[in-house]
Amino acid sequence: MARMREHEERLELEQAKLEKELSQLDSKQEEASSEGGYSWYFWSTVSFIIFFTVEMGRVDLADTEIRPAEDEDIFSESGSITPKTMVLDKDILSNFCDKCNYTSAHENWRVREFVEGFADDLLESLRSVCDREADMEVGDFVGIGSMFESWKVCRPLMCDLIVPFSPPDPYFFQFHLWCSPNSDIPPDMQGCGKIKVTRFGENEEGCLCGSVNLGEDMLCLLHSRNDGIKVDHSPDELLCSRNTPFLAKDQVMKWFQISVTKAWGRISHKYDFEVTFRNLDSAGALKIRFRSGKVIVMNIIPVVQLEDSDAYFVSHFPSDCDSSPDPHWPLSFAVYERNLLKHFTKRLPRNSCHLLCLQIVTFLHRKQTGLTGKSALTNYHLKTALLHLLLSKRPSVWGIESMEHRLRDMLGFLQRSLQEKRLHHVLIGNSKVPEEVRVPKIIRKAEPINLFRSLVLQTELYAATVRHFQEMLRNASVLIQEYTPHLSNGGLHSPDERL
Repeated sequence: MARMREHEERLELEQAKLEKELSQLDSKQEEASSEGGYSWYFWSTVSFIIFFTVEMGRVDLADTEIRPAEDEDIFSESGSITPKTMVLDKDILSNFCDKCNYTSAHENWRVREFVEGFADDLLESLRSVCDREADMEVGDFVGIGSMFESWKVCRPLMCDLIVPFSPPDPYFFQFHLWCSPNSDIPPDMQGCGKIKVTRFGENEEGCLCGSVNLGEDMLCLLHSRNDGIKVDHSPDELLCSRNTPFLAKDQVMKWFQISVTKAWGRISHKYDFEVTFRNLDSAGALKIRFRSGKVIVMNIIPVVQLEDSDAYFVSHFPSDCDSSPDPHWPLSFAVYERNLLKHFTKRLPRNSCHLLCLQIVTFLHRKQTGLTGKSALTNYHLKTALLHLLLSKRPSVWGIESMEHRLRDMLGFLQRSLQEKRLHHVLIGNSKVPEEVRVPKIIRKAEPINLFRSLVLQTELYAATVRHFQEMLRNASVLIQEYTPHLSNGGLHSPDERL
């Protein structure tokens, strides 16, 4: 920055000198020959170029000043490591991948089958305890996340299920997105929206059926005969924030947790295992413990479907400690991300390495978190990095023989994103996403959202995250070797419970 300021001062002095010479040339214009005229134009051009250079220097300086000075050299400290220089043993890496495949093939599908059957039974019981006239209507669950995308590797085995719900008749939801015209969503709530609970006909001028006698044989297609006797619900009954018509996450989670507790009480006699709430702040964070000691974790998350799309407003994310305040609901595109992975699977080589790369990086991240504590980096950031690479690289380069190179590419992408403090959401405002994934137009046309925005605003958090990433690269080889089973007689040992 100091050198740039000195450079700018020198350019300004040079410009002043040229302007003085030009003024002298102007005073002698009558005596100047045609050759002198050309000289004047030459010096004017030179002056313009230097002036333009000065202005560009000012822009560069302004951009530099946005970034704290101590951040500039944070990746160039002594002893720093890069994905290109990190040590990876191919045999150990291959054994680790064999273990990942073994676990996925022999266990994950059985866990998904059990969870889906149990969730169906639990939700059916939940519907039976709800008042059909007054309570929210609960739909069928949708499986999302690593278990349903086939890249889960770490224990305990965890399944994320989203459960859509809707208000009782005659109410419906209206949505106000952060990217909608005239939106009042604050800048720090990008990716969120508000959900307004509205009564049918509340904002309409009124239907003719209310003022005209249609006769006994005539029916209004908008209103049924029973609409007139429907009871109004208070904002509390509709789970709204106090004194507002907007749906409140806190109210929804309280209602859902009570309903799940009642539902489990009705069917608990049918099952030979224990179910407890892992986190009282999360509505459906359940822990299933069998008599054998085996544990399965379920996150049943109440959500609101965005119109007829596969985007959902979620009450909370399982990995989030700091949820956005009411009445702002974060919007999840997990179903579209799962569909995007399916889209790539059809086009990649038969034995592709993309999910293995994601498994390795999430494994390293989890183990490093256990050693040095939490950072701003999450598994969702890691999956986002992979999806960006899948969109930018040819399908043919993802063969299993190229796994080491793609793994280094993924870690390199994450390192550059941390350096720039910028990691865009893969679906929002991204023209590279294939049309067949069918992301809603308003989302495709929105401005990109930076998932690393918190790192721009919090210097200490950024420094801690960079240190976490550097240590993860430094320890990668040791962590993989320690938790990889050894081959004996050509076969794998049974799955290590430490994973």
